[in-house]
Amino acid sequence: MAHAVVYTEFGGPEVLQLIEFPDPVAGKREVVVAVRAASVNPIDWKLRSAIRPSPPIEEPRRVGSDAAGVVESVGKRVEGVSVGDHVIITGANGAYATHVVTTPDKLTPKPAGLGWEQAAAIGIAWGTAYQALKSLGVGEGDTLLLHGGAGGVGQAAIQFAKLWGADVIATASEANHERLRELGAIPVVYGDGLTERIREAAPQGVTVALDAAGTDEAIESSLELVEDRNRIGTIVQGARAADWGIRAWSGGSPEPLTDEEQAWRHEAVGVTAELAAEGRVDIEIAARFLLDQAADAQSLSQNGHVRGKIVLDI
Repeated sequence: MAHAVVYTEFGGPEVLQLIEFPDPVAGKREVVVAVRAASVNPIDWKLRSAIRPSPPIEEPRRVGSDAAGVVESVGKRVEGVSVGDHVIITGANGAYATHVVTTPDKLTPKPAGLGWEQAAAIGIAWGTAYQALKSLGVGEGDTLLLHGGAGGVGQAAIQFAKLWGADVIATASEANHERLRELGAIPVVYGDGLTERIREAAPQGVTVALDAAGTDEAIESSLELVEDRNRIGTIVQGARAADWGIRAWSGGSPEPLTDEEQAWRHEAVGVTAELAAEGRVDIEIAARFLLDQAADAQSLSQNGHVRGKIVLDI
């Protein structure tokens, strides 16, 4: 029998439960993957708690979208995927599970040199960072102001920006400053006086800003320091972005991703996997939990201030 984490009502982490279900069978155009690790993303608990709107619950609702594992069975009309393939899963339904039924378009080959946990952690975090920086046109000669540099998206954004030739000023609590230095960013502590500290850290000026922190302080300092509002973006405060005249992706943004932005997020998975396997980027795992500890994993994510990614080992 297979197992999956589900909830039947909106609420706190305690509504999550582990259920047993028959081993899944692949449909004609489907693939069954035996999961080795799954990623815990903020969107998971936001949906569970109804902070992010979703349809009414009519049957047990599965949790999670990103994972990594081994292909166990393949439908008759599936091409390019074989039993035994090691794959990264993104955008699936119910990744907190021993088995996931999905389609080939949601799979990316996992390089042999990449661990299961790191592979599972790529999806949303690294895809979001890659797409946001591409949308903002970050590249050679830029100085990026990154709010929330120690989280999963923040660490990914620092590393992509540095690879693309930009300087990075990243905000974080002082406890995480050494990690930001390791990744090549100049760390700045948030709080009163933030704008002046950023000016001191970047006397050359700031050309582009990305908010992964979700505070008014982050937006206010970005507006003050970046001349072109089209080069200020947020992945957290999307619902308010239009009021500030800045750009937004996810985070409650009323505007859906464009086809190009969706393509960038998909592209990021393979790009990141290869870079990580080569040792050119580092995917930090903040904490590991077992499948039956999903409530504890989401509690940690919801409490914030997590450095890196949270994963479930399965």
